Amino acid sequence: MLKSHPVRSLLTALTIAAALAAPAVAKGPAPSSDALAAVPTPYEAGEPRYADLARRSFHIPMRDGVRIAVDLWLPEGMAEGATLPTIVHQTRYWRSAELVWPASVFFDDPPDHIAAFVRHGYAWVSVDARGSGASFGTRPYPWSPDEVRDGSEVVDWIVSQPWSNGNVGTFGTSYDGTTAEFLVTTRHPAVLAAAPRFSLFDAYADISHPGGLHMSWFTENWRDFNGSIDRDEVPDHMKEMLGWRARLVRGVRPVDGPEGDALVEAAVKDHAANWDVHEDALKITYRDDGNRSGESSDLFSPFTHAGQADASKAAIWSWSGWYDGGYAHAAIKRHLTLTNPKNRLILGPWDHGGLHQVIGARSVPTDFDNLGQLMKYFDHHLAGADTGLLDDKPVHYYTQVEGAWKEANVWPPAADPMRLYLAPQGGLAPDAPTGTADADRYTVDPSHGTGDRARWNSLMGMPVFYDDRAAEDAKLLVYESPALDRDLEVTGHPVMTLYAASSADDGAFFAYLEDVAPDGSVTYVTEGVLRALHRKLATTPPPYRQVVPYRTFLRADARPLRPGQVAELVFDLLPTSYLFREGHKIRIAFAGADADHFAQVPEGEPPTWAVQRNRAHPSHILLPVVD
Repeated sequence: MLKSHPVRSLLTALTIAAALAAPAVAKGPAPSSDALAAVPTPYEAGEPRYADLARRSFHIPMRDGVRIAVDLWLPEGMAEGATLPTIVHQTRYWRSAELVWPASVFFDDPPDHIAAFVRHGYAWVSVDARGSGASFGTRPYPWSPDEVRDGSEVVDWIVSQPWSNGNVGTFGTSYDGTTAEFLVTTRHPAVLAAAPRFSLFDAYADISHPGGLHMSWFTENWRDFNGSIDRDEVPDHMKEMLGWRARLVRGVRPVDGPEGDALVEAAVKDHAANWDVHEDALKITYRDDGNRSGESSDLFSPFTHAGQADASKAAIWSWSGWYDGGYAHAAIKRHLTLTNPKNRLILGPWDHGGLHQVIGARSVPTDFDNLGQLMKYFDHHLAGADTGLLDDKPVHYYTQVEGAWKEANVWPPAADPMRLYLAPQGGLAPDAPTGTADADRYTVDPSHGTGDRARWNSLMGMPVFYDDRAAEDAKLLVYESPALDRDLEVTGHPVMTLYAASSADDGAFFAYLEDVAPDGSVTYVTEGVLRALHRKLATTPPPYRQVVPYRTFLRADARPLRPGQVAELVFDLLPTSYLFREGHKIRIAFAGADADHFAQVPEGEPPTWAVQRNRAHPSHILLPVVD
C-alpha cells in the first residue's frame, strides 16, 4: 500500500476534492474484533512499468471559447508509438494546488494515486470544471449542461492525442464522483468505465433536504467553502484541518507559461458570479421549487439522466460507506436503477471519502486497498487485463461489529423482517399492542443534536466520532428491547411507521437506531428523518428504483398536520449492515430536532407529540434481519 510524505500529501489533502477524490492510502491497525477481511479479492497490479512521470498544465478551449484548465500526466520513457488508456478526473475544488517557494521545490511530487496509475501505464488528465480553479466561465448551478458537455469535449481532445489508445475511464469522490457519473451520461463512446464514489444520485433527497428537511449546516458550510476556493483562497475549514501546512499553499496551480498567474486572476473574476447554494436552499421546501435560474435540483441530479447512462454501455461501480452522509442510499439507488450487468456496488464501514473506517462509531484510518481495487476495475475495462474482477460477485458490503466483508448478487440480501412495536414503559416488543388509547407524550427538545463529528460532518471531510448516546438520549423519547438471546444481523433498510398527534401543523421526526451494551453504553447505528409536511406516500411509480417507501416531495403533495389529530408517518432509516450481539438491546430514540445539522421545523415554541402505541395506531419499526 502506498504511503505519503506528511508534507507532500498536502497536495492530496488540500481540499475536499483532493483529499477525498484520491483513493484512501492511509494505513492503520483495525481492532481484532472488527478487522477487515480480504473481500473483494485483492489485486496485485505488478511492478510499475515506468519509473517516472511528467506533468504539463494548459488550457483547452471549449466550443464557446471558454478555456478549461487541465493537468496532463504521462509516463516518462514511453516507446515511440506507444498508446495508453486514460483516467480523467474533473473537479470544482482545484485540479491541483501550487505551493509557495521553497516548498514548491521540495514537495511538488504528484499525488500518490496519480503516480500509481501513470507508472502502471495510464495517462491521467485532471480538469478544473468550468467556473472553478484556473478555468474560465461561471457556474449557474452544479453540473450544468455546459459543464457536462465540457467533459465530453475534454474526452474528444484526449482520444485525438497520439498517446491515447482510445479508452477512457473516470472516477471521483463527492462532487467529483457526480461529475464522473455525468460524463457517462454524455454517451461518449470512449468512456468505458466509471466509479462514482461517495456521491449523490438525487440532490434533493440525498443531500440538501433528506426526508424533506433542509440540512442547513451543510449548504451553509459548502457555500462558504466554495466561495473561498473560487476566490483562490484556502478555506478556513481546511486551515483548521491542515494547520501549519495550509500556509504552504499559494492557491490553484496556474497553467504553464509566463502568463499563468495573470490567467488565474482573470478566471477568478469570472467566478465572482458563481451560484450561491445556501441562498437557493433557504428558498426551497419542495422538490419542484426552483433555484435562481428557475431550475429544480432534479435537473442536476443523476437520476434524471439515468437513461443516458444506461445507453452509454459504460460500466458503473457505485461506492459508499455506512457513515457517508446519506450517500449509501444514493449508491444503492444508482445501482438498482441502472441496468448494465457490468455494474457493481460496494458499501464499506467508511465515512465520506473512505479515508476512515468507523468502528463502534469511532473513526480509524482505513486498511482497505481502495487504490488496488480501482486498478483492478480499470485494468479490466480499459486495458483488457484478466484481473479476476469477473470472479467477484457484483455486490460487496461490510457487516459492522462482526467485522466481515460479504458478497451478493443483488441488494438488499434476503432478510426476514422483524417487527418491533412501541410498548409500555419505553419498551420494544414483537407483539402488537392491544390497548385502545395508549400513547406517550413528548415535548420536542430543540437543543438535541448529533454532534460535530456525525455522519453529516463527514461530508466536509471530518472523521466520524459519535460519543456515547446515553446523555443525548435523555432528551429524547426512547424505546428499548429486552436483552437479545442471540446475535442479530440487521442488513438493509429499516422502516419506521410512527403514529403521532402533534400540537403543531408541521414537524421534523427523527428516528435513531442504537445499540445498548450490557454496561449501559449506547452506540449510534443509523438514523432516518421525515418532515411531516412531506408525509404523503406516492401513488405513482418513483423516477428511480428503490426498496423503501417513496414520496414525491412535490408542492402538490404537501400535507400539513392537523394539530391534535393522529397522522401516519412512514419513513426509512439510512441503510446499514450491523450485528447486534447477544446480551445487547435494540433502542429506538425519537427526536424533533438535530440542532447541529438541520433547520428547525417548526420555528418558535417546540411542539408536543402524543406518540401512539395502541391497537388502532401500532407504531413500529421493521428491521431487515439476515440469518
